[in-house]
Amino acid sequence: MRQDTTYADILRQNRQLAKSMTGDKYEIKVLSNITVAHLNDILEYSLRNLGVPAIVGSGDYNNIVQDSFKFKDSPCIIIFWELCNIVDNLHFRVELLTDEETRSISNQVESELDLVLANLSETSLVLINKFNSRLFSAFSLHGTKLEALAKHLNEYLSGVLPRNVQLVELDNIFLARGLEVSVDMRRYYSTRSIYTIDFFKAYTQYIQPFITAATGRSKKTIIFDCDNTLWKGVLGEDGFDGIEMSPRTKHGSIFFEIQTMALCLQQQGVILTLCSKNNRADVEEVIANHPDMQLTAEHIAVNKSNWSDKVSNIRAISEELGIGLDSCVFIDDSPLETELVRQQLPQVTVLLVPKSLDEYPKLLRNNIGLFFNPSLTKEDAARTEMYRAQAERMAARSTTSTVDEYLASLMHKAVIHEDDHAIVARMAQMSQRTNQFNLTTRRYTEEDIRTMVDRAESKVLALSLSDKFGDSGVTGLCIIHFTSARTCAEIDTLLMSCRIIGRNVEYAFMDHIIARLRSEQVTHVEATYVKTAKNEQVENFFDRCSFTVNKRTDLTTHYTLQVDEYVPKNLEYIEIVDD
Repeated sequence: MRQDTTYADILRQNRQLAKSMTGDKYEIKVLSNITVAHLNDILEYSLRNLGVPAIVGSGDYNNIVQDSFKFKDSPCIIIFWELCNIVDNLHFRVELLTDEETRSISNQVESELDLVLANLSETSLVLINKFNSRLFSAFSLHGTKLEALAKHLNEYLSGVLPRNVQLVELDNIFLARGLEVSVDMRRYYSTRSIYTIDFFKAYTQYIQPFITAATGRSKKTIIFDCDNTLWKGVLGEDGFDGIEMSPRTKHGSIFFEIQTMALCLQQQGVILTLCSKNNRADVEEVIANHPDMQLTAEHIAVNKSNWSDKVSNIRAISEELGIGLDSCVFIDDSPLETELVRQQLPQVTVLLVPKSLDEYPKLLRNNIGLFFNPSLTKEDAARTEMYRAQAERMAARSTTSTVDEYLASLMHKAVIHEDDHAIVARMAQMSQRTNQFNLTTRRYTEEDIRTMVDRAESKVLALSLSDKFGDSGVTGLCIIHFTSARTCAEIDTLLMSCRIIGRNVEYAFMDHIIARLRSEQVTHVEATYVKTAKNEQVENFFDRCSFTVNKRTDLTTHYTLQVDEYVPKNLEYIEIVDD
């Protein structure tokens, strides 16, 4: 969202976005002890533009404790607990309070925090602003009681913080936008609405990575042009020795910084790819031999350096990686190329290298949140290597005469993990990011998964897969809920990573799931397929696994399986063992 977008434009465009929203809505509740109503439309508008069907509403004014219980089942809660309004006019009265009176206020707030956190203990995502005195103490030359109180409450909050709660650092927003732009004291004294429209725009930009990650909208790959994007200059004209990316030159240091940030993203699981109009051999020479080039062939999953149009190349990158176009971020220095991609591939997030090169690193830093990942997993660190192994598998396919012969040659070994706390972060990540082979596309946070792992009436099974080319990591997930009698089970979630689609692992996984349920005296299983724009390839998966259709609508199909009637695939070339 552009900072120059007016509030009137946001209201108008948000109403239009509301008309096109489909699927389950993502409900966000804002609890506060000040007036923050303008945030609702701004946050809705921003999230809806990113594909999140958000509905944002407010609790009652200054009713945080009670509303935390009332709205605890909302998937996301945002809390504005402003220090200045904990007690009427605390921001100037606090300096005259005795130490005992200040401790009494602090104790009261701590007790209320305990109640709120207890009420929200099973809420998927909670965002709480840290207590802040900056609005009233920015020019203080001595420490104030208000600053001391904010520091004490933040230390207390950090000490009792559950894993489903994220703290929001308002100081970062004040630094980025400035206090004068962020605060309107006139409105505070008249309506207890202390923050401006500009502040809420910046606040929305700051917190939306938490929400996009929880709803599966984080970006997965960054696609770089090369000339004047990864280095200064045009390789075909300036030559190998004429391009700049050295930290020792004015312009080169900018591109050196860009490459450093790209490396950091790659280490966090973001897939680096190239899409450049250049001779591939020339680009490969730079990657392999240029002394200032930080990115090596091992860091780059796909290299589309050729003379084809960039729209076609971006489509090819998406298909080769098995990810959606809406998971891609494209960076180029050409206004013509970026506008063409925006028009023909509107799902792709497009960033134009600024004309003023010193603004380029800031552009990338300001968009790092697009790739936000709450937890770094083993799979993230090895993601590029996994895609390289996939390329080797595809090459091996051409040397065998049949699909079965090829699959048998891979020597698959699948390990099943049951209710494993050690991989909760990865299981949550898969639920948030997997789209193609995902029967219900339900998104879960780490706290959601952890709760189900610990719950007796649920079972969380994960599958990790390896073959002769390497370890694909944890790539399958099945969440099962049982009735009280445990004779009936419901498959809540069944998904597989796109990296292992096409190897029949899903059938071996289902064989194992049903065998395990049979051993626990489950007699029948219920399951659901929920159609999305990306999972049509698994529309008939349950049909192919002996399930019977109970009810079918345009978007949802409900199934039942009598366990004794299940027909296993018995795929001998996939070995399955328990962890």
